[in-house]
Amino acid sequence: MSDDHHLIEQKTGSVELLKGRFLHAFRDTVRLPDGTQTTREYIVHPGAVMMIAVLDDGRLVLERQYRYPMQRVMIEFPAGKIDPGEAPLACAQRELLEETGYSAREWARAGVLHPVISYSTEFIEIWFARGLTLQERNLDQGEFIEVLLATPEELLEWCGDGRVTDAKTIIGSFWLQNLRSGAWKLDWTP
Repeated sequence: MSDDHHLIEQKTGSVELLKGRFLHAFRDTVRLPDGTQTTREYIVHPGAVMMIAVLDDGRLVLERQYRYPMQRVMIEFPAGKIDPGEAPLACAQRELLEETGYSAREWARAGVLHPVISYSTEFIEIWFARGLTLQERNLDQGEFIEVLLATPEELLEWCGDGRVTDAKTIIGSFWLQNLRSGAWKLDWTP
């Protein structure tokens, strides 16, 4: 895959559609590889982290949270938006403590996922945490989250039967399954 020029689209113009507190939307005009033009609408996202926090007994720290666009309560791994200038690990540590009350002795970066490549620049770094200690959580104003503990087997069942439909959590379950089987490894750091 050394030469992708036959697939690349070239931006020829751009219009800002929305600049909100969180999202920034654009409509770009692009020249396609065959020379024709079209438009691409997309959202610029600052990036996020997701934490797969594992208790010493093997249970996972999950959350139940109402997600307004979906109009329902969702089960998901803790996650949060990276603040400007914030390192992803620092964000993961901050968000895990704020949302769940847990801090971790060790952390390992698993990788990155791009949840909606067709219309957003969003990326989510996947972090594993272990050696958890429960402290006091500090939810953001307007944030209402219920902490839920589950075994990996329960989470896989919920992914399979449709109780968990959040893409990042399903991908996190995939990572967890491969780590538990020994197929994948992590480099842990304090």
